[in-house]
Amino acid sequence: QVQLVESGGGLVQPGGSLRLSCAASGFTLDGYDIAWFRQAPGKEREGVSCIRADGITTAYGPFMKGRFTISRDNTKNTVYLQMNSLKPEDTADYYCATGRNYYCSAEELPMELDLEVWGRGTLVTVSS
Repeated sequence: QVQLVESGGGLVQPGGSLRLSCAASGFTLDGYDIAWFRQAPGKEREGVSCIRADGITTAYGPFMKGRFTISRDNTKNTVYLQMNSLKPEDTADYYCATGRNYYCSAEELPMELDLEVWGRGTLVTVSS
């Protein structure tokens, strides 16, 4: 079964850090661009970051750049999202997603286009 599974969420104090993982099963992430999205309570889902198959080209939402870092380890079939200097407004469910035709553009916010496989999300709560 083709699926993505997120992990690493939890409760953290403002200013703290978390590293989210997105692990693939049933297929290999190698060759796929991967995106992270988040959805806060009562808000629409928004793009957070994405990384191309080359592992070099990345993109970030305007409120994440400089605090979040996306990376991938194809040997572990996993993509990571390192989140530092977390703020209460970062509280949300975080999802990873991909698709055969999904393209991560370095010039714009990750968009929900051609994303066929989604994880179920991992909850990040930033609170004192």
